[in-house]
Amino acid sequence: MTQTDAGLSLPFATPMLGAPHRLRLVRASSDLWRVVDASGRAIGHLQVVAHPLGLRYRARRYHAPTGRFRDLGDFWSSDDAVACLRSS
Repeated sequence: MTQTDAGLSLPFATPMLGAPHRLRLVRASSDLWRVVDASGRAIGHLQVVAHPLGLRYRARRYHAPTGRFRDLGDFWSSDDAVACLRSS
């Protein structure tokens, strides 16, 4: 468990993005982050998923007509998951 500045226990720390991005991550829930571009528009979500071999990062996009998230893929790095959101 990790601690936030407010002292709340959260299961996952905020994923780190490697190369300089014009994107930022905004926590949406304990294991889900909104991927937001420089203009403030959400381009998708990044979900941390526990896996027996380590943490996986799931790229997700909200599909308004169905009111559900669509999974675009699971990745071993947060950078790869964000790249999937940017290019899809």
